[in-house]
Formats: sequence, C-alpha cells, structure tokens
Amino acid sequence: MTVTIEDKKKEAIERMKKWGIFPDTIKQFENDNLVSESAPPVGACFWLNDEQKARVKSFEEQNNALVYHVIHSYTTIGEMECYLYVSDYPEEWEMDHAGIEHGEQLCYVYNHDMPDCSEFGSIGIALTPAAGLRRTW
Repeated sequence: MTVTIEDKKKEAIERMKKWGIFPDTIKQFENDNLVSESAPPVGACFWLNDEQKARVKSFEEQNNALVYHVIHSYTTIGEMECYLYVSDYPEEWEMDHAGIEHGEQLCYVYNHDMPDCSEFGSIGIALTPAAGLRRTW
C-alpha cells in the first residue's frame, strides 16, 4: 500500500502533539520538514546534523516511511538513535496511537557502535522537562 507523504506528515504531526514535543519543533517540522532529535542529558530538541540526515533519508527510502523525530540515547549496550516514524500501513496507526497512550512505540533503532545490530523494536518513551523525548527502556 502507498500512502501519500501529506497523509504521513499529518499523522506525524498528530503524534508529535500527543507526545507533547515542543510546539516550535512541531511547527518547524510542519512548515520546513525539519526533523529534530531529543538529545541527552536533558532531552532538549536539536536539529539533525548532515550525517544523521543521510541515515534518516536512507531509512525512509528503504522503508517507505516518514521519520518525524529521533531520540538519541546512550545505553549500557552503546549509543543509539531511535527513529520515530509513520509507516506506509495506516491499519497500523491505531496501534501506534495506543502505544503513545502507554508511553511506548515501535521504532527503528540505529546502533552507532554496531550498525549491523540496528533493528526494529518497541521502546519506552517519556517526555522530558525540555519538551523533548527520552528512551526509558
């Protein structure tokens, strides 16, 4: 199934609002297609650098998806970037909404230390005091 980029973008904006991401960050995604990352230590939102943009673009092309936010984290198994995205399958979107309600989301996790171990999976997510997101599990 192919969903238009406009439909995915509308869905992404809705999700960003549900997560409580900083309103100016949402506005810049909506108006300028700028994807941000929530970065440690306080989870504030910053724009992606060129290397990150290239990885996100590659992911989007390979999966026909739209990334709307990245959560950067350092875990006991290494440095990770979690891509929150809208898939090409609207029948999955309700499940994604339910995940937001429970503080979890299916995402793609890029593993900086072992890129071959990058994979799809569910993660726990919480809003930070800086109106960004952080990975909780």
